[in-house]
Amino acid sequence: MNNRITSLFNIQYPIIQGGMVWCSGWRLAVAVSEAGGLGLLGAGSMHPEMLREHIQKAKANTTKPFGVNVPLLYPEIEKIMSIIIEEGVKIVFTSAGNPKTWTKILKDKGITVVHVVSSSKFAKKCEDAGVDAVVAEGFEAGGHNGREETTTLTLIPQVRKAISLPLIAAGGIGSGSGMMAAMALGADGVQLGTVFALSQESSAHEAFKTHSTSLEEGDTMLSLKKIGATRLIKNDFYQKVTELEDRGASADELKALLGKGRAKKGMFEGDLVEGELEIGQIASLVKEIKPVKQIVDEIVTEFGQVRAAISSINF
Repeated sequence: MNNRITSLFNIQYPIIQGGMVWCSGWRLAVAVSEAGGLGLLGAGSMHPEMLREHIQKAKANTTKPFGVNVPLLYPEIEKIMSIIIEEGVKIVFTSAGNPKTWTKILKDKGITVVHVVSSSKFAKKCEDAGVDAVVAEGFEAGGHNGREETTTLTLIPQVRKAISLPLIAAGGIGSGSGMMAAMALGADGVQLGTVFALSQESSAHEAFKTHSTSLEEGDTMLSLKKIGATRLIKNDFYQKVTELEDRGASADELKALLGKGRAKKGMFEGDLVEGELEIGQIASLVKEIKPVKQIVDEIVTEFGQVRAAISSINF
């Protein structure tokens, strides 16, 4: 495959791994990059020096391109960005904040910058800010999400009309056919979170991975909308959140329930009862924990099969 995304990142396939908290360490990023996609380190769950360690390990284990995903609301953002620049990272995906804040600074250092959005309005702001590409993420995605609850199927064509930049689709994509659908709607590539979060190389806890492969349709819901819409697996913690939200709890009450380290407790430490378990809707199609190379190969093979099948249709 050769298009604007493969050229931008110098990768074989227009497949980008989501930079997910507690799942996206150096092993996962390296595995995705080695398989022909673009691996990302998830800075959102790393202290600055931990990120430095993961960057150095990624550099030591692959010569392929990889990047770092940085939520701009991160409390130690200046340290994170300094480390990224010092370590010579060439690709940065930013999210959860204003792209104008860091885009020029990063680009002046020769870094390719991509920003994640959930609406065409913010996609336009990204283009104005000078980013190199945009990720448009539908609300099917796991983790933190857009309040608008716009589906990927609806979002991608609207963003495509709004901007001329290379466009990466995210949210509910986990197969070659899903990739083909996103590209038919105007995307140049796809970003996959859930399927890689549940891979062998993911740093997520094995109990979290195994539980996620047992999910059916409807076993995840968008929650915590007053403090940051997040897609969660239904468990005891989720039920407590729902009870508070149903009786009109304030943002402060929800923050008190959430506390600190709830996502780490669930996804990294494997507490399936009281942990915050973030995963996308597409988890209901993932029934096996596979190595990254197999996942990428299967997606690419299915993409080719679907493309051939569509080409054979007589209209």
